[in-house]
Amino acid sequence: MINKTLKIFVKNPEIGKVKTRLAATVGDQEALKIYHHLLSYTQKVVLKVDTKKEVWYSKYVDESDLWAGELFIKKEQRGMDLGIRMKTAFQDSFLEDMHAQVVLIGSDCAELESCHINKAFEQLKSNDIVIGPAKDGGYYLIGMSKFLPAVFDDINWSTAEVLTQTIEKINTLNSSYYLLETLSDIDHFEDWEKIKDRVLSND
Repeated sequence: MINKTLKIFVKNPEIGKVKTRLAATVGDQEALKIYHHLLSYTQKVVLKVDTKKEVWYSKYVDESDLWAGELFIKKEQRGMDLGIRMKTAFQDSFLEDMHAQVVLIGSDCAELESCHINKAFEQLKSNDIVIGPAKDGGYYLIGMSKFLPAVFDDINWSTAEVLTQTIEKINTLNSSYYLLETLSDIDHFEDWEKIKDRVLSND
């Protein structure tokens, strides 16, 4: 049986440290509140997926938050930038099982559904990498059926070039990939306004 692992990257919810672009419009307190809603939404989505689940925290492992310890393995992200942090998270699984299927998501996409995650795992049966493109030029999901650490090297993170540069890197590795449906992350106030009713109705 294939070892399937879903990794959820989260930021520790601290005022002034989360959704900073959104906070420029709504303020730090409201941005923190919105991020809590996004965490809750993400949790409900991933609970519908039948895999091993890991929560990777940006600063420290919180043992008393909404991610119940009996349902989620809790770990701390390692590395100076997002690429290194994702690379080490994937490496963690492939060191245990080189034939694993590993999918990583963030906690910023309120359009994400369990069907997207399930499709990612399904496509990893026949592809090296699966990517869920975000409308801002990045991605909300990345999955691997083999460890390809170079995919995270020399990427201009938090720019509109992330997806393009990642696909270019995959092509240089002669690896196969599949693109899921393009979805929106919640980075700006207008993003939140479009999706907030959907998120709040799930609380």
